[in-house]
This record gives sequence, C-alpha cells and structure tokens, in this order.
Amino acid sequence: MKTMKAWMRRAAHGLRGDAGMTTSEYAVGTIAACGFAAVLYKVVTSGAVSSALQSLVERALNVQF
Repeated sequence: MKTMKAWMRRAAHGLRGDAGMTTSEYAVGTIAACGFAAVLYKVVTSGAVSSALQSLVERALNVQF
C-alpha cells in the first residue's frame, strides 16, 4: 500500500510540473504532422493502393443480396 501511495505522489508531482508546450514544440509538432500527412497522401494516391481501394469499392457495390 505504501508503494502505491508513493507512486501516485510521484505521478501527481510530474503532472503538476508540466505547464504545456512551448511555441517551438508546437512548431515541431505541426511540421511532423504535415510531414506525416504528406507521406500518407503519397501512399494513398499511389497506383497500387488506389487500385486496391477501387477494387474494394467495386466489390462492395456489386454484392448480391
């Protein structure tokens, strides 16, 4: 029980010390998000993925009930 209280006290202290992100951290996060979006766009619009998605949609539309 004592170790659980000590762990909770340390965890709460760590949370109080974080005042939020600074401007440079926001900038780095924004750049990283834009880079990830660009890579994801390139992957999704590539020929192989595009044809796979088209095939999937065509199969879904041609389902026999």
